[in-house]
Amino acid sequence: MRIGPYKYLSPFILFLAAWLAFTNKGSVTFLPVIYAFVFIPLIELLIRPDVSNLSAAEEEMAKADKTYDYILYLILPLQYVLLLTFLFSLQQDDLSTVDKAGRIISMGLLCGVFGINVAHELGHRVNKTEQLMAKALLLTSLYTHFFIEHNKGHHKNVATHEDPSSARYNESVFAFYPRTLLFTYLSAWKIANQDVQKKGKAIFSLQNEMLQLQLVQLSFVITILAVFGWKILGAYLIAALIGMLLLECVNYIEHYGLSRKQTASGQYERTMPHHSWNSNHVVGRLMLFELSRHSDHHYLASRKYQVLRHHDHSMQMPTGYPGMMILAHIPPLWFYIMNKRIKKEAPVAMPLTG
Repeated sequence: MRIGPYKYLSPFILFLAAWLAFTNKGSVTFLPVIYAFVFIPLIELLIRPDVSNLSAAEEEMAKADKTYDYILYLILPLQYVLLLTFLFSLQQDDLSTVDKAGRIISMGLLCGVFGINVAHELGHRVNKTEQLMAKALLLTSLYTHFFIEHNKGHHKNVATHEDPSSARYNESVFAFYPRTLLFTYLSAWKIANQDVQKKGKAIFSLQNEMLQLQLVQLSFVITILAVFGWKILGAYLIAALIGMLLLECVNYIEHYGLSRKQTASGQYERTMPHHSWNSNHVVGRLMLFELSRHSDHHYLASRKYQVLRHHDHSMQMPTGYPGMMILAHIPPLWFYIMNKRIKKEAPVAMPLTG
């Protein structure tokens, strides 16, 4: 049997862990968090990164194999099933504060790993059905504007001051959160407004994609309120916020302190592999559908997740994404480790300051 595509079924362990969290009490409600931020980081300290790439023939076979796509498609219904399971589970009368907290945080993990991350992969596809699936997944995290800003803003402006998703040198993740959350949202409106104006339409019309997405999102929230009430809606909003912060933490570790040079004409150099941090740690790569091979993703955004490559000159993280996300929340240690790496790679890696 071909192992290739089926190794990407391993992230579904999170769905199983979440189902256990939503149907049990006590410490089991934190099972997804323990798996993602304790088990995986420890495993990645023991397993060496894999820098190998597919051969040209293997790459062509992988690109032609629809199984890789079907695995992504399966995530959409499972995400909604688990979301409904989460919402109904909070209707139990005998839940402790710990039970509720564990379930909310676990749902937040699903919002980040599946609701936004898989939507990120599908959102780069040109197929309209896949793009619609991306928006549906983002809806579960209340982060639909990501579809606009990421594709038309972040990939254009990455590693520059024009990109709110690129963390500055010596900027802590706690300072990064409010800046990126606010300005990515405003950037999405700006991009959508410009797009609709180019079509000769009014900004406040249903031709505006950002307005469309916000109305759908508002309707989704109102539906949850009508069915489950204010308390459960509040729990869901906290879970969605956790998902947003997970995504923005990923943005933080992916681009911290790196910048593109500006030419005399004011144009920025092409985005190259050394403008993003990369991780070849295998378990994290599988969990996030190769998102951690981020250098190649920005170098050629059209490449599907299963064929992303390692580049010898890309900036390498000391461990996988889960471990790096933990490290980011200890700023003194983060600066000590990452600033030293940036300085070591200079002048290839130019610090993004200010």
